[in-house]
Amino acid sequence: MLFRELRRKKQQLQESTCKDILRKRTSGVLAVLGDGGYPYAVPLSYVYTGQSIFFHCALAGHKLDAIAREDKVSFCVIDRDDVQPQTYTTHFASVIVFGRIRILQEAAAKRQALEKLAARYSPEHEEGRQREIQRFFDKVCVLELRIEHMCGKQAKELMQSGPSAAEQGSSASS
Repeated sequence: MLFRELRRKKQQLQESTCKDILRKRTSGVLAVLGDGGYPYAVPLSYVYTGQSIFFHCALAGHKLDAIAREDKVSFCVIDRDDVQPQTYTTHFASVIVFGRIRILQEAAAKRQALEKLAARYSPEHEEGRQREIQRFFDKVCVLELRIEHMCGKQAKELMQSGPSAAEQGSSASS
């Protein structure tokens, strides 16, 4: 087996819930194999499209150097993090995605990903989005994380208390 099974299976989130969390949240932490074998984890905005997660970044830096050495990465998104001081615990829900990441080299694929990212964060401003994409197109790098495995976990206390924050958001918008 390539990916470990969750040890506490009862706390595992359903795949549909994991996907809801990825659709609704706006940032996560990308982990790569950094310099000297040390992990390098960096918070990033993203857009999830079902099979892939897209990011944008500068044309050079630690993250890109690490990706050039090793394309296997993980990406973690936290849905809920409610500290419960009276019970010395945290009510949490999160998703971790594993996969391979690549730099989009083809102009059409890069533009399409940038349009998805821009629409995600600025849905009401299409004209402005197009201007920004055109203005920065040659100055930005776009990364695609192709999902190979995803898993989500929640605190055991949340198993009886109802839906995750992502599920609450989807039922409110239904």
